[in-house]
Amino acid sequence: MPYRALTEQEAVAYVKGLPGLFSEEAELTSREIGDGNLNLVFDIQEPATGKKVIVKQALPFARVVGESWPLTIDRARIESEALRIQHKFVPDLVPEVYHFDQELALTVMENVGDHTIMRKGLIEGNRYPLFPKQIGRFLAHTLFYTSDLGAHPYDKKALVGTFINPELCKITEDLVFTDPYENAPTNDFNPLIRREVEAIWNNKPLKLEIAKLKYDFLTRAEALLHGDLHTGSIFITESSLKVIDPEFAYYGPIGFDIGAVIANLLLNYAGQHGLQEDRGERDAYREYLLETVEDVWNEFVSQFVQLWHKQAKERSAHVEGLWQSYVNRLIQDTAGYAGCKILRRVIGLAGVADLNSIADDEKRAEAERLALAIGEALILGRTNVGESTDITDIVRQVTARYDQEATTV
Repeated sequence: MPYRALTEQEAVAYVKGLPGLFSEEAELTSREIGDGNLNLVFDIQEPATGKKVIVKQALPFARVVGESWPLTIDRARIESEALRIQHKFVPDLVPEVYHFDQELALTVMENVGDHTIMRKGLIEGNRYPLFPKQIGRFLAHTLFYTSDLGAHPYDKKALVGTFINPELCKITEDLVFTDPYENAPTNDFNPLIRREVEAIWNNKPLKLEIAKLKYDFLTRAEALLHGDLHTGSIFITESSLKVIDPEFAYYGPIGFDIGAVIANLLLNYAGQHGLQEDRGERDAYREYLLETVEDVWNEFVSQFVQLWHKQAKERSAHVEGLWQSYVNRLIQDTAGYAGCKILRRVIGLAGVADLNSIADDEKRAEAERLALAIGEALILGRTNVGESTDITDIVRQVTARYDQEATTV
């Protein structure tokens, strides 16, 4: 059928017509749960059997803004194909795609509603001890096997063409690497931190480093990225993890995905200033988050290097010393991209609940100032980063300095 945005009733009728999912007689319930920035999402269930699916449809505009921001519906194809590739490499960590409809820009996939959105869990103070191993494996396998290291060169180059994603890449290029660092109309920040934001707009060394990171994002087609890997696109339980929403997928620098994960852990770290009143509980949870940052990087490196030694197809990958040089560059990229993602969430369009849910405006501003200071320090200090502890040391130093200044004031 020609494209149109489906109603809940039409979504139910659609899945009933797909073979192997539900019978024509099935009594189904449907709920539209698309609270994101771009799409319609229908949670469709059969109470009698417990069977359930997700129907996700791309809208021809950015939902967060409205019809004044038109957007390609081809992103639904990008997402469906990325999910299938990621599911191939880590099937337990990615929802299964049951069906894709090109005309309707619609994907029917596994329903992971028994999981919690990780951002919500972190705001509530939950801990996820298996998360570093799970996300480390997701990153290592999806990035390695789609790179020149783990893919046949013909296959890799074909995939680069498949995942040309100019409109969504332009959103990233603008909202992550450009608009937050100038007085752009898309910016949306707390008026109480305007002085700190204007200082960033006028920080030439910082803007130079961000420009370098943006240029690498534009030009370095290393691996198939998820492209928007934040704690809102991770569904989690104590034992299970599912990565969703790779509609920003494209070929780019590996450190961008890893940096995005770390940035979101650190945004919650900064948000603890207003999320947790008890100082002891706050400090303990912050330490947990920093340990998680270290563990995520270390798990990624461990698995990535093992794949490199055992599975690398590129002959030059086995030249002595190359993997160490490669990994050293990766962690510096990771630190830089983490900093950009932090700054953009505080200053630019589409902030995060870790900060925005803080009811007290002044406490929120204090948390946002800490986040800005951490993001800036990671970007400017990235060339001195060689281990995951260097990242967390930067965060601890910034926090200590910030706490001291707050005390003297």
